[in-house]
Amino acid sequence: MPVLVASDLDRTLIYSSAALALTMPDARAPRLLCVEVHEAKPLSYMTETAAQLLTNLGDTAVFVPTTTRTRKQYQRINLPGPPPAYAICANGGHLLVDGVTDEDWHASVQARLADECAPLAEVSEHLLRSADPVWVRKHRIAEDLFAYLVVERELLPGEWVKELAVWAENRGWTVSLQGRKIYAVPKPLTKSAAVREVARRTGARLTLAAGDSLLDADLLLAADRGWRPGHGELADTDWTAPEISALPERGVLAGERILREFLKATRTAAP
Repeated sequence: MPVLVASDLDRTLIYSSAALALTMPDARAPRLLCVEVHEAKPLSYMTETAAQLLTNLGDTAVFVPTTTRTRKQYQRINLPGPPPAYAICANGGHLLVDGVTDEDWHASVQARLADECAPLAEVSEHLLRSADPVWVRKHRIAEDLFAYLVVERELLPGEWVKELAVWAENRGWTVSLQGRKIYAVPKPLTKSAAVREVARRTGARLTLAAGDSLLDADLLLAADRGWRPGHGELADTDWTAPEISALPERGVLAGERILREFLKATRTAAP
């Protein structure tokens, strides 16, 4: 009965240049490993130490990357360690088994969304109509499941995000602001539901989780133990819960600390 480790990726385990938070003197900065290339440019990193920790974790637990990224975006990432047998993409909308979508799972998610919340077309149209082109750079539909905007953060009115959240709440959707992206996601589309399915399939006796954003809260609550870094939406609101550890580390060093905690908990749970 294995230990299942479900972790968010962006700003939890892997970091863009802008999110690294290298506040130490240059000579003491950690060595970095590039784990994602997009359009021939390096995009995401982890420390070399974190890479070794993740490799060790993959040998001792069922490691499940758990991301809001689309499948195409996820497949750009080249994580160290053994290839994960399971991965969760599109905030739980796609469960990958050996890299291939489980169609039965995806169909069950689509049926639940149709029953429980306003349609994607309505939400997408509202985003287009209410957002100001002055600060919107891109409007995207992800996997025909949810929508997001890429914005100029310094120009984004905070009140607009709050108003959007209220509007979405009344239609069964949630809003999350992560870096330069504003996500509108159906409430029934959750990472936790997909993680529970992986736990059922693997017979996991213990589930560990980590994440930094509002979209990770349900994942953390569903785990037996969880960790959040010292940055992100959850840290900004001092979000916490029983069995959730709020770490002080910020940026790429937080990813390293999270992996240390995963390994420690996994080894402690070993028979």
